[in-house]
Amino acid sequence: MAHVAEWKKQEVKELAEMMKGHDVIGIVDLSDIPAKQLQKMRQNLREKAKIRMSRKTLISLALERVNKEKKNIETLNDTMEGQPALIVSDMNPFKLFKILEKSKTPSPAKPGAIAPQDVIIPKGDTGFAPGPILGELQQLGIPAKIEKGKIVITEDHTILKAGDEITPKVAEILNRLDIQPLEVGIDLKAAYENETIYTSDILTIDENKTINDIKRAFSQAFNLSINALIYTKETIPYIIQNAASKAFNLAYNAMILTPETTEPILARAYAQMLSLAAEIAQNNKDALDQELLEKISTKTKPTTKKEEKKEEEKEEEEEEEEEEEEAAAGLGALFG
Repeated sequence: MAHVAEWKKQEVKELAEMMKGHDVIGIVDLSDIPAKQLQKMRQNLREKAKIRMSRKTLISLALERVNKEKKNIETLNDTMEGQPALIVSDMNPFKLFKILEKSKTPSPAKPGAIAPQDVIIPKGDTGFAPGPILGELQQLGIPAKIEKGKIVITEDHTILKAGDEITPKVAEILNRLDIQPLEVGIDLKAAYENETIYTSDILTIDENKTINDIKRAFSQAFNLSINALIYTKETIPYIIQNAASKAFNLAYNAMILTPETTEPILARAYAQMLSLAAEIAQNNKDALDQELLEKISTKTKPTTKKEEKKEEEKEEEEEEEEEEEEAAAGLGALFG
């Protein structure tokens, strides 16, 4: 049986203890990160996460050791690439991934490297005087010509698609144009939390789109619940409000007297009485007594079409404001 160095046993033990002491365990790739930059990144992460560099085999052994307590964690073995290291945190994987992505910095093109995203050479003056570089640009399909004694790119040109390998010639041109297509930083390959593995493609999300999708889903669910009379903490006030409004309208139109409807019903009856009296007065004023004639004469003049239009617009604005307030209140209940 081969002898195992004591320091290796101790290393595996310490790695396992790190994993046991945190909710989120991840594998990161530290390839091509300058030592000084890596040190600064680790300092910035000190209160949020811990990074432990070790041999791949030792990290793998530690994952296997912890697998009994944290089921499925050994699956992280399949995500180790480049120069792997262990990262642990109590922050949820999505926040951790976001912080690590934001800490990345642009890096010059290197032959053989893979473009992480589309690389576009922008339209404009390159600052180069006419010379051999013009032919080099054109050989790569870059639309370039001489204008006013300078080499100019005539339109935006995509020289690399995401996933393309950077050739030596392309790397040379990009570096001369001071375009840095690569990123240097801590690359989180996968993270473990509550028996679930989150790979980098899952952790990469469009925050604005996700928030808008949640808002839209909430709005649709909210409207469905109200229309289907599904009672929840968010919908009960609006369902009761709608029911009260419908009950009031029914009682008002059916002339059912209640503490809420009596006054408006009497007001409507009074207005109808005045309108009827006004029509009678046009044919026979003697049919009405003096008191009623005075009330008719002081009755408010009919509103013009222009005034009616303004009133309708005002009512529509009030209805829109009320709907916006209801939607805002609903979303507030969801997002706190």
